[in-house]
Amino acid sequence: MNELVKIKKNDLFTDSLVIANETGFDHSVIQRKIRDYQSEFKELGEVGFTVVKTENLSGGRPRKIYDLNEPQASYLITLLDNTDKVRAFKLDLVKEFYRMRRYIVEKQSSDWKQSRLTGKQVRRDETDVILAKLIPLAESQGSKNAGKLYMTYSKLVNMILGIEPGQRENIPLSYIEAIKFLERAIENIISLEVDKGTNYKEIYQVCKAKCQIIKDLAFLPSLKLIS
Repeated sequence: MNELVKIKKNDLFTDSLVIANETGFDHSVIQRKIRDYQSEFKELGEVGFTVVKTENLSGGRPRKIYDLNEPQASYLITLLDNTDKVRAFKLDLVKEFYRMRRYIVEKQSSDWKQSRLTGKQVRRDETDVILAKLIPLAESQGSKNAGKLYMTYSKLVNMILGIEPGQRENIPLSYIEAIKFLERAIENIISLEVDKGTNYKEIYQVCKAKCQIIKDLAFLPSLKLIS
């Protein structure tokens, strides 16, 4: 399933291409509905759009993709045939708007902000251990790219939790806490294994296996990304 809802300027939007893909209608049909009922859509908010050109859209010709807020998206769906696919998508969209609105409220809370601050400290502690212990060990064991190990472990945590690069500022509180827990675990594992003289490649595999166990025990699904 495509990413249904996105955050823009602290508000929530879907777009005409998402609605086309998820309801099974051609994008041109969705565009026409928006143009034909433009005055009604304007009553529900500004009708914004982005002009894009990709190989997936009509041979690369520029196309308008309309941004739609929650009322506009709901209204648009009422203009479509009420098929089983449309009804299922409408339910998914309502759930996603609700989930994302809860996230916006959560991100404004003191708990979210405090957790983000403490998470940055944990990240610094992890970095210190990598710089002070893991990189020298890796270099002594023949690594030619030891200076990139910090990035390697950041990518590991992101992979385990299903977080894309650059998304750590836009995740729920539960995942901020999960990142802290995994990065603290990695810090401790690296310190212990370096002291034992374990090969740096094996240390990575140990961290990967234990982080996956921690994630599974916490019953955290792969994160639905928030952009």
